[in-house]
Amino acid sequence: MTTALTAGVGLKPQHYDATLACPAQGLWFEVHPENYLVAGGPRLAWLETIRERHAISLHGVSLSLAADAPPDTVHLARLADLTRRIQPALVSEHLAWSFWNGAYHPDLLPFPRTHQALARIADNISITQDVLKRPIAIENPSHYLTIDGHEWSEIDFLAELTRRTGCGLLLDVNNVYVSARNLKFDAAHYVDTFPANAIMEIHLAGHTQDPNLGAELLIDSHDAPVSAEVWALYERLIRRIGPRPTLIERDDNLPAFDALLDERDRAAAILTEPLAKAA
Repeated sequence: MTTALTAGVGLKPQHYDATLACPAQGLWFEVHPENYLVAGGPRLAWLETIRERHAISLHGVSLSLAADAPPDTVHLARLADLTRRIQPALVSEHLAWSFWNGAYHPDLLPFPRTHQALARIADNISITQDVLKRPIAIENPSHYLTIDGHEWSEIDFLAELTRRTGCGLLLDVNNVYVSARNLKFDAAHYVDTFPANAIMEIHLAGHTQDPNLGAELLIDSHDAPVSAEVWALYERLIRRIGPRPTLIERDDNLPAFDALLDERDRAAAILTEPLAKAA
């Protein structure tokens, strides 16, 4: 099903009417499943109406796969119910943790990439995939500071997760650019060496500068248009790997739907360029 997808946008209630009316070919929409883990009601009915016309992707933010515990069984069961109901084209989660000692923290928190963490996260991904009865894609994180104790590079860590679990990867190009600027590594080298065959989905988003540190610290804020630098990295990536389903993420300072669709159309055009087709 993912082979028919081109570029999509995040699905927002403010754009409900425009979403229903949009005829763009290959257009798809992504939601955070946490907003739809209900048995019924208008929110779920709205999602099902959109699903009749466009493919849907579920992008989770709370499975806490990097936590020192298995995924919450109640939450995972509800996610499985939604997955069966919506039949999404893609399901993805973050390489992060957010749940500890019975409490959720409102962030996607980092961890040292140790052998122990690799084994634990692989187990949690396998548990998730067994319950959902499908592979999921794991997203590369944004980084804001250097953490000690890494035993794996990020790319090798992600590649090993795919080998052990059969999961796919979600490459967020904005995360790469933000992390590269903050941690002083080469963003182009990262996208050049990211495991191409495992990429199930790509994200593009905007970022902002920290209000105190300015350009010294970039924030993955999803509240601005995709930057020129991120577009350039995306084109570089697509020339190497060929077309993959690509999402424009915008979660704050929402513009009119047409403005998001313009960014979506730019990504779709890159996906259908002759170089992308020949890759």
